Amino acid sequence: MSTIPVAIVDDKRLLREALLNNISYYREINIVLQACDGSEFLDALKKLSPKQRPQVVLMDIEMPVMDGIEAVAIAKDLYPDMHFLMLTVFDDDDKLFEAIKAGASGYLLKDEKVSNIVKAIAEIVHEGGVPMSPRIARKALALLRNKPDVVEELKPEDDHTLSSREMEILNRIVDGLNYQEISERLFISPHTVRKHIANIYDKLHVSNKASAIKVATSKRWFS
Repeated sequence: MSTIPVAIVDDKRLLREALLNNISYYREINIVLQACDGSEFLDALKKLSPKQRPQVVLMDIEMPVMDGIEAVAIAKDLYPDMHFLMLTVFDDDDKLFEAIKAGASGYLLKDEKVSNIVKAIAEIVHEGGVPMSPRIARKALALLRNKPDVVEELKPEDDHTLSSREMEILNRIVDGLNYQEISERLFISPHTVRKHIANIYDKLHVSNKASAIKVATSKRWFS
């Protein structure tokens, strides 16, 4: 069986090293990348060829510069085949909900045994599973039962709040372009694109690309 290339993203160096050392005992896992925050992780990915990139990323949530949820949302847009397993001390509803919406493939607490983390990695890759710590799974089930629709409908007075540049970028999103492609098409930096998209999400009362497209489609803004 071939090894699974894995990345570890955590701002705490001792935790990264401990996880690296413990996972290294498992021959089915190969750690190919380490980073201390989401921004460093994204920058490191740019330097790797497709064959060198991690298949699964163990992603912390609370980090300086760029947190794990934002990093997942951006990376899933750029590398849709990459899987993200949130590995965190947080089990509150908002963090769980946002991580799932961003594109996380699983959500484990940091006090999980290393053997369970390795098992979760294999489950994601080989079975298409969505592994969660038992406590997290109970919360996720409760959210599915009780959480209202995540896509909030626009109020009529909100229809024309987007600037011309934001409408232009939203149009590119509807066309299926990712951050980098929008950046190249409009001759602006990827960072500027992300800022505009964050503003679009805020004004449309959504939190991801699919929801923004749904709003734009329902309002028939673009043909």
